[in-house]
Amino acid sequence: MSKSSHNSDYLLGVNQQELERLQFQHSVWGPVTKKFLDRIGVQKGWRCLDVGAGPGFVSIDLRETVGETGEVTALEPSEFYLDWLRKQTAEQKWKNVHCIQGVAEQASLPSHHYDLIFVRWVIAFDEGLSLYPHGGIWDKMPDIVRSYYRSGGGDAYVVARIPAIFKRCGLRLVDFTPTCLSGGPASGVMEWAHRFFSVHIPLMADKGVITRDQADALLADWNAHRQNPETLFFSPLVVDVAGVFQEKFRH
Repeated sequence: MSKSSHNSDYLLGVNQQELERLQFQHSVWGPVTKKFLDRIGVQKGWRCLDVGAGPGFVSIDLRETVGETGEVTALEPSEFYLDWLRKQTAEQKWKNVHCIQGVAEQASLPSHHYDLIFVRWVIAFDEGLSLYPHGGIWDKMPDIVRSYYRSGGGDAYVVARIPAIFKRCGLRLVDFTPTCLSGGPASGVMEWAHRFFSVHIPLMADKGVITRDQADALLADWNAHRQNPETLFFSPLVVDVAGVFQEKFRH
């Protein structure tokens, strides 16, 4: 899912409420990201580009890993989020975290400079995403979310195309690891989902992806599941994908 350079086109919104949702999201999914970064061996001194950085939660984690000798650049279309990140880095007195307002398709970036180019939640797709017990209107939610992302120009099946894209670009695939989180009503992952759906189901209706009646029914079904101690929520798959440039493509 591409983020536009204009806040009004930013599918999931740019405001304090969304920032707080993203912060909670990072508390749930941050450990998954950390395991990925550990697997690919991010080290002190690395120069890292965080594409679609949002408020910079991963940028901050990367800075803590690469240390004073490294470098982190946060590329993000929203000045609102970049301002938040600038405040955090100023409080830490970090001089090697840089903020660039823009999108990957248009930003002017140095060639052969970064040891790591990291992207999270910018390329989004929706496999998985289940709620048990089945039998209500929420069973339609995977298809609805795919339509929602398509309304913002997204490709719900993009992850399946990434290995071929890597190959065409001279990247050797070194990691392709799917993760699905699951839990009941008291779990962090279900609270993460609630913070998303309680805000974005009404927005789906605003965009005409669903009707108002469908939105009301979806929220009612979701909240009924949240009151059922036997409920299990399964997140969409998050797939860690990493590639390295093959030597013959470096020059």
